[in-house]
Amino acid sequence: MKEKLSSFARRTSLRQLRAFGAYVRAGSISGAAQELGLTPPAVSQQLRLLEHALGGVPLTVRDRDGVRPSEAGEEVLLALDRIEAALSDCAAAIAALRGLERGRVAVGVVSTAKYWAPFALAAFQRARPGIELTIRVGNRAQIVTALSALDLDLAIMGYPPDDQPLEKVALGEHPHVIVAAPDHPRAGERDIPVAALAQERFLLREPGSGTRALLRRLLEEAGIRPPREELLLPGAVEIGSNETIKQAVMAGMGIALLSAHTIEAEVADGRLVVLDVQGLPIVRTWYLVRRRDRRILPAAQALWDHLLREGRRFLPRLPCCPTGPERSPSA
Repeated sequence: MKEKLSSFARRTSLRQLRAFGAYVRAGSISGAAQELGLTPPAVSQQLRLLEHALGGVPLTVRDRDGVRPSEAGEEVLLALDRIEAALSDCAAAIAALRGLERGRVAVGVVSTAKYWAPFALAAFQRARPGIELTIRVGNRAQIVTALSALDLDLAIMGYPPDDQPLEKVALGEHPHVIVAAPDHPRAGERDIPVAALAQERFLLREPGSGTRALLRRLLEEAGIRPPREELLLPGAVEIGSNETIKQAVMAGMGIALLSAHTIEAEVADGRLVVLDVQGLPIVRTWYLVRRRDRRILPAAQALWDHLLREGRRFLPRLPCCPTGPERSPSA
């Protein structure tokens, strides 16, 4: 097996791998040629050489939707991602060795953290203006995927995945509460059981959101089972952003479980109220994470150190959410 792998490595070039990546992205030889600045015959030749190096294993499957990678093709794309990441790291490391206070850092931020993380990142940029930040904002599933593809140097999130080799460090507490419009019938009630909210219309984030997953566990812990896997409650409304959810709650459309760090301004000026629900706030943790198998370069290390040292002070402080031990609904 080792000889076969060595032979494949000797007969495979970066040009072949990049041609395959472009072909999958474009869905056609001509599209890949345009992306790479080559002729279509040149791209076809690189693809043939790559498949020959693999012993003729098909790398793509064509169906009604076009071209998609086969299982072997997925492995080749993963290898290409790792090689491109290593080359990028090498270029940045060489720049650092030349004594430049420069570099580029790719940061992932789950959408719930966008209400405070930019302030921490802005403070870093003021201190290190020569370092360029690329910030990717997405839901938990999108950030996890980007970490898996080695597209990020580090990420800020609340639910680090267990199936990746990650280093994670706690940044601070992350409370979650249920909010309603100020004139909601339950706005003045005390100690509301979670089960009593089963008939309320909940406004939900999309599948893949960490907040949605937390609400599912909270409801299941209270004995409320979803009628279907994709639906948490009858009459629930799925909305793709915290901002739109807040506006819908203020309009009286329903109630929502949200990170307390997303509602600071609305609670302060009376546009939203936090319902007094038993067991809430649920206090989770914000984490700073990075892949252990990706080399950390000086610019990324500088940002990592900055966030560990200064990140906590940018977290909102809400009177509705006293600090306390973390509570996690059982799965």
